[in-house]
Amino acid sequence: MPQPGPPGQKTSLLVLEGMGFRVGQALGERLPREMLAFREELDVLKFLCKDLWGAVFQKQMDSLRTNHQGTYVLQDSSFPLLVRMGSGLQYLEEAPKFLAFTCGLLRGTLSTLGIKSLVTASVAALPACKFQVVIQRS
Repeated sequence: MPQPGPPGQKTSLLVLEGMGFRVGQALGERLPREMLAFREELDVLKFLCKDLWGAVFQKQMDSLRTNHQGTYVLQDSSFPLLVRMGSGLQYLEEAPKFLAFTCGLLRGTLSTLGIKSLVTASVAALPACKFQVVIQRS
């Protein structure tokens, strides 16, 4: 989840992330069963970057990187929810509000596919953003 600011904002971001999680779970449950037969974790993340991102945002994620130890970085250089924002510092500070839901969406879909994860987001320059997915191993 994005790094929160003031305490009230933290609660709001948690609510947004929770809503995204439930939507992600519902999306995952609607997938055809043959799509759920992924063999590798990496295949699941590729699915998120291409198919899920395409269905939700009408574009694919720009890049997917991994350290092959359960950490994945998904990059979108023109994230649709941030495209219309200005480029000043004040807008950069507002970006987490637009990323919390999407963090939950990714985490919820992964959960439905049987992968427990922690998803965080960061923005260095608008409208680009990175989502870091850390797989939680039992």
